[in-house]
Amino acid sequence: MSNSSMKALILSGGKGTRLKPLTYTMAKQLLPVANRPILFYVLDQVSQAGITDIGIIISPETGDWIKEAVGDGSRWKADITYILQSEPAGLAHAVKTAQDFLGDYPFLMFLGDNLINGGVRELVEEFQQSKADALILLKEVNDPSRFGIAELDDKGRVIHLEEKPKQPRSNLALVGVYLFSPAVHQEIAKLEPSWRGELEITDAIQGLLNSGHTIRSHILDNWWLDTGKKDDILEANRVVLDEFLSQDIRGRVNAKSRIIGRVEIKKAAVVENSEIHGPVSIAEGCIIKNSYVGPFTSIGAGTKLEGSSIKHSVVLENCCIYGIKNLVDSLVGRGTEVTGQRKGLKAIKLFVGDDAKVEL
Repeated sequence: MSNSSMKALILSGGKGTRLKPLTYTMAKQLLPVANRPILFYVLDQVSQAGITDIGIIISPETGDWIKEAVGDGSRWKADITYILQSEPAGLAHAVKTAQDFLGDYPFLMFLGDNLINGGVRELVEEFQQSKADALILLKEVNDPSRFGIAELDDKGRVIHLEEKPKQPRSNLALVGVYLFSPAVHQEIAKLEPSWRGELEITDAIQGLLNSGHTIRSHILDNWWLDTGKKDDILEANRVVLDEFLSQDIRGRVNAKSRIIGRVEIKKAAVVENSEIHGPVSIAEGCIIKNSYVGPFTSIGAGTKLEGSSIKHSVVLENCCIYGIKNLVDSLVGRGTEVTGQRKGLKAIKLFVGDDAKVEL
């Protein structure tokens, strides 16, 4: 199904400050979950909703990396327009920057580092049938002062919104998915920067409310992942492996190795004298010898693992890990070498950027 009556705007700007040092050399939306960039899952979900006219907001710092990874959109049978946002001045500012692209179309706005269980197709259909001017996706959270928060009346209608409130009126956070009619542009045009110095999308939605427009909400009762920090990436990797991985062995596994559970081994990968306990994703050209790879681990293309044990971790491409006995809960950047000399180390947790050298 093609949905030519709507456009999509995916936000892939920002500096990814909470994921430094990795984000010095890559965009946070390109960090891999189960060996695919997070942004690719977002594009999957947008195209599964039938929307093929997609604008991607990029920043001067990381925009070229996004363009190189995503290309022209043909992988998703989509037309992609790249829109440069000169500074990270808020979500509403991103919409303002994209106004020429969006025109008079209703649109889906999706944060490029968020993952949502089950996709957005039903939300898009609900919005189109509702004739509302906005539909916001909400999720109950434990720490509402970190998010934009919506207050609902007893019929589930949105009555108030606030960005990162000091005294939250509810625990319903705005998840990174929004649907808007073109009416939102008039509200964004009236906005002044908030105390954070940004044009807040919550203020624009509150403006729609104040002007008498209908705002619908949908409460997500399944998982939502905002992959802004190291632990978020590990959790997203865990959830996606758990949810989507099936056993698929295309590489070479010798007779002395054991593969347990759902393990994906891509072509030209070699596993010798090792135990792989799924769910695990091993990308193309990896070499794994005399090692144990435990559940919820992704190993990027061309990485070598020897005499090591690793679990619940994300290792990017072209790394070398030698003689490390208990690597857990780690995020290891591209081209990194980790070597172990010392015996008897307890569990090791690493978060290292690209091209690091770590000797333990």
